[in-house]
Amino acid sequence: MSEAPEKGAEAPMAEVDIWTDGGCKPNPGPGGWGVLLRYQGHERTLKGGEAETTNNRMELTAAAVALETLKRPCMVNLYTDSAYLRNGITRWHTGWVRRNWRNTAGDPVANMDLWRRILEAAKRHKVEWHWVKGHSGHAENDRVDQLATEGREELEAGLQEGS
Repeated sequence: MSEAPEKGAEAPMAEVDIWTDGGCKPNPGPGGWGVLLRYQGHERTLKGGEAETTNNRMELTAAAVALETLKRPCMVNLYTDSAYLRNGITRWHTGWVRRNWRNTAGDPVANMDLWRRILEAAKRHKVEWHWVKGHSGHAENDRVDQLATEGREELEAGLQEGS
């Protein structure tokens, strides 16, 4: 029988696996993003879209929404097929922050609003960032790719109905 945690001791963090994807057709143009969250055998999917955006913005939006959706601090394994997202969050962002959100050329960092959202949301969690090859038969990555496509298509259908 396991012992109860000592009074004042923190409960262990829940472990959540997250897959994210985003894309546009054409790029730039209408875009969609998709998220799959998995916790203790339970799954939740999220999707959405924007009328005028880029592939990179949709990839970042998916990660931001996924992390913001978690209601309490978690151990997160986040899987993405976006080298831009993974490199930005694991390698480049510390230099951007040090240079007051300027890239190495001295220009403002592209998509700064979304990078800041991701960093703010990630503060609450312990996140491991994983890259997976896209369109390679990885079941969860293929699923979030489909969710991103659905997010874009539903947005486009809504825009057509409104015209």
